[in-house]
Amino acid sequence: MNDEEIKKEDNFEDIEFIESTEDGEALPDKDTLKKLREELKVCRKEKEEYLTGWQRAKADYINLQKDLEQTRVNVSVLTKEKMVEKLLPAFDSFEMAFANKEHWEKLDKEWQDGMVSIHKQLLSGLSNSGIEQINETEVTFNPSIHQSISISTTDDETKDHTIEKVLQIGYKIGDRVIRPAKVTIYEYKK
Repeated sequence: MNDEEIKKEDNFEDIEFIESTEDGEALPDKDTLKKLREELKVCRKEKEEYLTGWQRAKADYINLQKDLEQTRVNVSVLTKEKMVEKLLPAFDSFEMAFANKEHWEKLDKEWQDGMVSIHKQLLSGLSNSGIEQINETEVTFNPSIHQSISISTTDDETKDHTIEKVLQIGYKIGDRVIRPAKVTIYEYKK
């Protein structure tokens, strides 16, 4: 047999299937139409179930992706926070060394320059990681990022509840405070 003969044998277009009863008799057109309508109804119901299931699975997948991304961001922020918490004593030591003018001035100039350079490199690394210092003065006191240690009275009403001095620098990642800045604030008194 060649390819054309095979194709002709496989062609079933001339065969007509007729719905029949169990005895082999042809179903009347009314019964055939009723049966087709029932089958169509079942197919539509299955299609809706499959479509609904697919849509639900797609929504679940999208939500899972969002949750995983948020978890990844949270883990990243938490890791940075823990790293900074471990480095805070070293930063505090730098700040204390710079603040002690008497001892600082006694150090060799090259030694001072080296210490300042190392301090700047560490701060740059923090900044590049999205970690910011909380060390501004003359700004309004914000209890979510500042911890008031003492109060200084002032006769300037515009300075009321502003930061006079930062006693210990605070740190934050975005809006998340790692350590609040310890500050003294002005309080207006007439």
